[in-house]
Amino acid sequence: MTHAFDWSTGYPSQRLPIFGRNVVATSHPQAAQAGLAMLQNGGNAVDAAIATAAAMTILEPVSNGLGSDAFALIWDGQKLHGLNASGCAPQAWTPEYFQRRHGDAALTPPKRGWDSATVPGAVAGWVAMSERFGRLPFADLMAPAIEIAERGYAVPVVVQQKWAAAVPLLHDQPGFAQAFMPRGRAPNVGELFRFQDAARSLRLIGASKGSAFYDGEIAQAAAAHAKAHGGAITADDFAAYRPEWVEPIGMDFAGREGGNYRMHEIPPNGQGIAALIALGIVKNFDVASMPVDGIESQHLQIEAMKLAFADTYRFVAEPASMEITAAQLLAPAYLASRAKRIDMNRAQDFGHGNPAKGGTIYLTAADESGMMVSFIQSNYMGFGSGIVVPGYGLSMQNRGHAFSLEANSPNRVAPGKRPFHTIIPSFLTKRAGGATEAVMSFGVMGANMQPQGHLQTILRMLSYGQNPQAACDAPRWRFNAGLEINVEAAMNPATAAGLQALGHRVEVINDSYQDFGAGQFIWRLGDPAVEGCVAASDPRRDGQAVAY
Repeated sequence: MTHAFDWSTGYPSQRLPIFGRNVVATSHPQAAQAGLAMLQNGGNAVDAAIATAAAMTILEPVSNGLGSDAFALIWDGQKLHGLNASGCAPQAWTPEYFQRRHGDAALTPPKRGWDSATVPGAVAGWVAMSERFGRLPFADLMAPAIEIAERGYAVPVVVQQKWAAAVPLLHDQPGFAQAFMPRGRAPNVGELFRFQDAARSLRLIGASKGSAFYDGEIAQAAAAHAKAHGGAITADDFAAYRPEWVEPIGMDFAGREGGNYRMHEIPPNGQGIAALIALGIVKNFDVASMPVDGIESQHLQIEAMKLAFADTYRFVAEPASMEITAAQLLAPAYLASRAKRIDMNRAQDFGHGNPAKGGTIYLTAADESGMMVSFIQSNYMGFGSGIVVPGYGLSMQNRGHAFSLEANSPNRVAPGKRPFHTIIPSFLTKRAGGATEAVMSFGVMGANMQPQGHLQTILRMLSYGQNPQAACDAPRWRFNAGLEINVEAAMNPATAAGLQALGHRVEVINDSYQDFGAGQFIWRLGDPAVEGCVAASDPRRDGQAVAY
């Protein structure tokens, strides 16, 4: 497989692309090393991904934990598989439940506390991946995370910043201070943090292949803690949970070399379809002829992303609740009609169309046999619900806040329903000689920045030939709402000024962590056992790509 990358660094960064046959990339070096150890011990990319994910629950607890949800795209060497391990609403959750507890004026479930927490899906996702594709014993995959939790680790810079910001908001949530304020405050940079309760749960999870989490003492402890603090989730809700293997959705894109590429996402209930819609709109323009960091290219991408979000926020939910299908939203004729809405001379505030009858960690791993994994795991907002089950280190996500209580919303809360999700892994394949080949596993974490990051980085690689690290380092924009966008301070001032002149309401942001996401990329260079891969890790986080 060939691709004419520009290997110059291009943008200010202290990182260079990493080459190897067995590769792991994520936002904390110790977690990446945990995954690499599984590969060195005879495991495959799935084993590496699970060990990395488990370690990340300890190393970056602001963004994910044992109470997270997860999604994965797995290339088994021949075919791409999708896994939806997002959790469901407790059986007691109805609009009337929330109106009774939080008032008739509430438009969504609360942001924090037990009434924001759905059944966690990540642990079940680990087990499902291991059972279907893994090589190593499941308990072995938990071992690095257990060691890190018991021995402790020095808190890194970016994680500490978010940790400190969350403490004033969450210190009163049940269990939070005991778990995450061991000295009565957030840890300082470089200060040791141990998480013995989470180590206990990881041992139970490993020994029982997840059964203790959903059918045993961890589920019982969570249910008892919820009941004591006014929550509705029960042990039966945990026991009923199952992750779902799904068929990925995708969008074809030629790129500047005319290659037959296809970008894949997990189907709804997630927002990955927004990246595909935007890419499908951009296909209607000659983006490769526009300067990569120029006004025209950035304006086109921003407007395409606005159109994509307008439809995603209006129509996307749990598939059974959607009034139209993903295929209808991705139909070429419909996307061509949406592309005609774009005016290259001015910014617009778009509404949704009418087609015929979406706090996180990301990791990716690849091995020399050809297996590749794109995996994302999240507590949603920083530390999720703020709830931590004592004795077990189970920090619960707050995905329930993403439900709607409005009667006409496809995302209206219901018992056992999955909410709209922002976390999205992605994958790139290519058709060559009648066969489909894996090209890249990648993702960009960060709320609604995720599809925006997917669009911006994939265009940099496919339309402009930038190598994965350069595409990762390049300055980004972020659409918020209406005409409002943020741009990184590193963006060319002339480009920012030009976007302003087109009518975009531009705010220049210096804090890249808060606004512009962070990506991890593994691109296959050819035969995985010979040329291997090139990997990139985003300088906006504390992470690292590692390989051998």
